[in-house]
Amino acid sequence: MPQSPGLRIGFRNTVLVIAAALLPLQNAAACTSFVLASADGGKIYGRTMEFGLDLASEIIVVPRKLVITGTGPDGTAASGLAWTTKYAVAGANGLGLPIVVDGVNEAGLAGGLLYLPNVAVYQDVAPGDARSSIASYELLLYTLTSFATVAEARAGIEKIKVNRAPQAVFKMAVPVHMTLHDASGANIVVEYVDGVLHIYDNPTSIMTNAPTFDWHITNLNNYLGLSVTDPAPRKIGGIELAPPSTGTGMLGIPGDMSSPSRFVRAFVYAHAAPEAKTSDQAVLTAFHLLNNFDIAPGTIRTEAGSKAGGGVAAIETTQWMSVSDLKQKKFYIRTYDGYDTQVVDLKAAKLDAPGIVLLPLHNPGAPKNVTP
Repeated sequence: MPQSPGLRIGFRNTVLVIAAALLPLQNAAACTSFVLASADGGKIYGRTMEFGLDLASEIIVVPRKLVITGTGPDGTAASGLAWTTKYAVAGANGLGLPIVVDGVNEAGLAGGLLYLPNVAVYQDVAPGDARSSIASYELLLYTLTSFATVAEARAGIEKIKVNRAPQAVFKMAVPVHMTLHDASGANIVVEYVDGVLHIYDNPTSIMTNAPTFDWHITNLNNYLGLSVTDPAPRKIGGIELAPPSTGTGMLGIPGDMSSPSRFVRAFVYAHAAPEAKTSDQAVLTAFHLLNNFDIAPGTIRTEAGSKAGGGVAAIETTQWMSVSDLKQKKFYIRTYDGYDTQVVDLKAAKLDAPGIVLLPLHNPGAPKNVTP
C-alpha cells in the first residue's frame, strides 16, 4: 500500500513555516481540525463542521457489543462488512444516519470525516467482495468502534475495503478523508485517491479539505517568515522603520476561507498556542481557536448542482464545532445557533446499552441575564 514520503517540517523559536502558494482550488466545505496538548498529558482534538447542506446532526453514542453491518458497493444497506463494536463511541452523526462524522471512543482514539470532493475516489469492490467492504461515510464509525490506537487503526484499515456506494442524499459516494488521533499523540490522515488507499503520518495534527494532505505539507514548506514576535526596528539612513502595532510578525497570514489558507492558519494557531496546564483548560483554548474559523454569514454561497457544500444552493455556515478530550474521554459540541456547550462523558455513560442512543444537538439555551 502506498505510504507517505518522509515529511519534514521545520520549527524555530519564533519562526513558523508557512505557505501561501495558490493553485486552482477544489470545491470543498470549510472544515478545519487540529490537536492541542496540555501539561498534564492531555490531548485535545478540535474541529469545525461547515456545510451548505443542513446535515441535521445529532449527538450519537454507540455502545459496545453492538453488531453492525455496513453498506455494500451497490448502496444496499446491511450488505457489506459485519463487525461487533469493541469500543463505545460518543460523537456527532449526519442526515439522521447511524454513523459517526466526528467523535472519540472510550480508549481515547478520536477523529473526524472532512469533505474531499473532486479528489476522493474509493476502491473498486466486486460484488463477490462486498462483505469485506463498507461505504465511505461508515469509515469513522468502523474505526472508532474497532480500534484503541492509531497504530491499530492503520493496520486494520488496510485489511478492509471502502467501496463506492452512493449515499441517497448526496446521490454519489460521499467524498471524505479521515483525520485520526490517539492519546499517545499519534496522528494520521486516511485518504482514498484514484481507488488507492493512502495513510499519512501527520506531525502537524492539522487537517482541512482539498487538495490532498501531502499537497498541504508541501504548501507549508513554500513560505517562511510569519512569526509570533514582531520584527525589530530598522534604520535606513536617518529614518527608523518600526512596526506600527503588535501582531506585525503575522503580516501576510492568509485570511480567506479556502482550504489551503485555513490549513496554514490552523497550523499557526495550534502551534503558537501556550500549553494549557490541564485538559479542561485546553478544551477552552480549543474552542477559542475554533472560533477563528467561523464563517461570516453570507460570505460563502454554494450553488445547486455543484459538489461544494453538498450540491445545494445555500449560505454555508459553521453548523457546529466539537472538541474531544482524549485523556478524559469526553466529547463536547457547540452549535451555530446556540450558546450552550453539550458534553458526553464516556466514563460516566452506560456503554453496554442495547442500541445506539441519539440525542438532540440543537439546544440554543439563552444568555444568562445579569442585569442589576
